[in-house]
Amino acid sequence: MTTPRITLVQGDITRQSADAIVNAANSSLLGGGGVDGAIHRRGGPEILAECRALRASHYGRGLPTGKAVATTAGRLDARWVIHTVGPVHSATEDRSALLASCYRESLRVADELGARTVAFPAISTGVYRWPLDDAARIAVEAVRTADTAVEDVTFVLFDDRAYQAFSARTT
Repeated sequence: MTTPRITLVQGDITRQSADAIVNAANSSLLGGGGVDGAIHRRGGPEILAECRALRASHYGRGLPTGKAVATTAGRLDARWVIHTVGPVHSATEDRSALLASCYRESLRVADELGARTVAFPAISTGVYRWPLDDAARIAVEAVRTADTAVEDVTFVLFDDRAYQAFSARTT
């Protein structure tokens, strides 16, 4: 196991080419807004069908925060989508371990699948309101310290603000 090479890209995660694309999912696994909605829309109905099957079998109450599970990538330029549920940021409770777990668990699932390239969004930084600088610190540290065979991790950052926050942590 080695530390994955980290690359930053500003853009749309649904346009990335990787073995696995990570979805900042909601616990229902049935799509939603932000990254989750974009992945479901661009990936097509196959992703939703597999998510529904997961809900019917293993995750009747939804995917727990900090955990990860894989489905097909449908029409995305990837073999798999790894769905992970980030925590909602709280000013009164430290949920950093849950956010770090999203990255570690996604890499664990990637290892089980044999994925060597993984694209991540900035998990929990949208509607879950995690401050970008702190999210970048947690994400980069989690990836750098993960016990994984993944060779390349790309953080796909939606805008310049997110790109700058992650850039400050990787240089």
